[in-house]
Amino acid sequence: MSESSSSSTVDTPLTKLVGDKTAKALAKHLDLHTAGDLIYHFPRRYDERGEHTDIRALEVGEQVTVLGQVRNTTVRPMRQRRGNLLEVTVADGSGGTLTLTFFGNQAWRERDLRPGRWGLFAGKVTEFRGKRQLNGPEYVLLGDGPADGETAASEEIEEFAGALIPVYPAAAAVPTWVIARCVRVVLDTFTPPEDPLPATVRAGRKLVGLATALREIHRPSTKEDLYRARHRLKWDEAFAVQLTLVQRKHRAASWPARPRPRRDDGLLATFDGRLPYELTAGQRQVGDEVAADLATAHPMHRLLQGEVGSGKTVCALRAMLQVVDAGGQAVMLAPTEVLAAQHHRGILGLLGPLGRAGELDGDPDGTRVALVTGSLGAAARRRALEEVADGRAGIVIGTHALLYEGVDFADLGMIVVDEQHRFGVEQRDALRAKAEQPPHVLVMTATPIPRTVAMTVYGDLEISTLSQLPRGRSPIASHVVPASEKPAFLDRAWRRLREEVAAGHQAYVVCPRIGDGAGSEEEPPPDEATRRPPMAVTEVAPLLAEGPLHGLRIGVLHGRLPADEKDTVMRSFAAGDIDVLVATTVVEVGVDVPNATVMIVLDADRFGVSQLHQLRGRVGRGAAAGLCLLVTEALEGTPARERLAAVASTTDGFRLAELDLEQRREGDVLGATQSGRRSHLRLLSLLRDSNLIRDARTEAITLIEDDPGLDRQPALAASVAALVDAERAEYLEKG
Repeated sequence: MSESSSSSTVDTPLTKLVGDKTAKALAKHLDLHTAGDLIYHFPRRYDERGEHTDIRALEVGEQVTVLGQVRNTTVRPMRQRRGNLLEVTVADGSGGTLTLTFFGNQAWRERDLRPGRWGLFAGKVTEFRGKRQLNGPEYVLLGDGPADGETAASEEIEEFAGALIPVYPAAAAVPTWVIARCVRVVLDTFTPPEDPLPATVRAGRKLVGLATALREIHRPSTKEDLYRARHRLKWDEAFAVQLTLVQRKHRAASWPARPRPRRDDGLLATFDGRLPYELTAGQRQVGDEVAADLATAHPMHRLLQGEVGSGKTVCALRAMLQVVDAGGQAVMLAPTEVLAAQHHRGILGLLGPLGRAGELDGDPDGTRVALVTGSLGAAARRRALEEVADGRAGIVIGTHALLYEGVDFADLGMIVVDEQHRFGVEQRDALRAKAEQPPHVLVMTATPIPRTVAMTVYGDLEISTLSQLPRGRSPIASHVVPASEKPAFLDRAWRRLREEVAAGHQAYVVCPRIGDGAGSEEEPPPDEATRRPPMAVTEVAPLLAEGPLHGLRIGVLHGRLPADEKDTVMRSFAAGDIDVLVATTVVEVGVDVPNATVMIVLDADRFGVSQLHQLRGRVGRGAAAGLCLLVTEALEGTPARERLAAVASTTDGFRLAELDLEQRREGDVLGATQSGRRSHLRLLSLLRDSNLIRDARTEAITLIEDDPGLDRQPALAASVAALVDAERAEYLEKG
């Protein structure tokens, strides 16, 4: 490894600092190319000799680095081939043990891995006869002797001479100790960039300088130094995000929009007078907030969040009617054809004659509701597009098909986006471009958002929350069904479903995969260790029809079915002609069949927390109580089972959203994976750093009010651009 005597900057290629071979490995396996990339590749955690890293919590399939102490070694001949097997037991001080296995005649390893020695051991966790193990792990020993049979360079041990041992996000080909050695080489020559944080903010918030923070986060002398370094670097991340959002909010406030004030004698007033039920206090409050936004000369940017079944659609419809009353058109963008068709039927049902203007039984003072999807026949599509273009359709509901060329509006005044996370920035902007002036935007989500996420990810939107459920919603009981531990429980689940059907109700069976090689419609959570393919709709449905659900009317629904077939299946289920709908997560949002009372989710551990909460919201929508059974083969005590137990224990969506956030990588929340690029937003925890985020937003508001374009802070503007690039900034905009 070469060590340059000249200084390096954030842009210096690693090939000039750590040698070609190591630099190529860092680039290939960790996407690290420059000194800046490496310096901002922060340790995942810090271990201390004598402190445990809790081996008991390791998950099969994980790539891990463990700090442990050798307890004993055993050598025995292999049965199937020549040579010996060396088994080394290491412990972490918590009571947990891990077996390291090495194949072949490697007597020097036995001498190397003597009882009492501490080391870092890196590999993939496997399980054999109930014991966790690492097969042929890479390792470095902390103390006296060679690391892995070759001469250990003294500087490798030097990386771990301090009390705090950095453990980096690593790869099998580039273990943590190699990264630590490279970091030391770079730090010896590194000239940090100009500190971008204004001196007044640094002083007011008691933050250390950037150069100190970057050095101490890699080689902290004390825990106090480490805390100060992490705190400062978290500030940089939070401040960059908040500056981006506050800037966008500041710019949006200056955009012109056509006011759409509420009328006392229009469609909205007539609709309210004909509603067969009373709006909840929450729905009335949200209605007032939205109405006030629509009446201004600047575009509304509002997020409407609420539990499944809290009445968001009625709130959105009332807002759309206000826009129609003011001479404009409102469009609702749905992520799937199933959901678009469901919204179309639901809104037509709510409006009655008010949504059928021009028809024999229509109200002449009403409007028309058009549906635009990719699967419309030529005649139906032509008729719908004509109604949209000439303004007869005041309300337009559709999918991505609305974004295409040839879909023109007479006066697009408002966009409602249902389940915002399903749409990309370009798609939303394509629809926005069809309006003469920036339209008002209402974003809806049934996934409750913790306060810190709302502050960070939706920070440029005003937020309305529906916390009440309308009268008539029934309670939902949820239970975990441990299929592998107690097969009789699964048998009972199928009997319970038959009992509900016998009582005149209907049921869902949800699978994570379509089948027939079509793959999964959802990605499994990150702690998934796949031992068999996930349950598939096309495979499960015939097994149920021949087995425990024999004699029941079973339907199949998934995203790969032709649109007309999907619509036919949903109409049949809604009409009661199907007893059991075997489906993927295509039923996750918007599907409303009040007679469905039971849901069985197979391989429930393959779904995320919020997703399970959304799914079970499909039952209990009528007068009868709902039942959700979460079937899993995950063993008791594993994170997957704990996640399912948490879902079963509460229907509080906000508590579950926080749990979901705890178990997801922060980068997912902040858009790193959506862009497919490595993110520098590495340290900020939306859950634990809420006060810091709040303080960063306060400082961002003050700064942007004084210097909206950061023209007087060029170093800060460059830092924001590096931490929140344009693609990720658009993701964060969300509006």
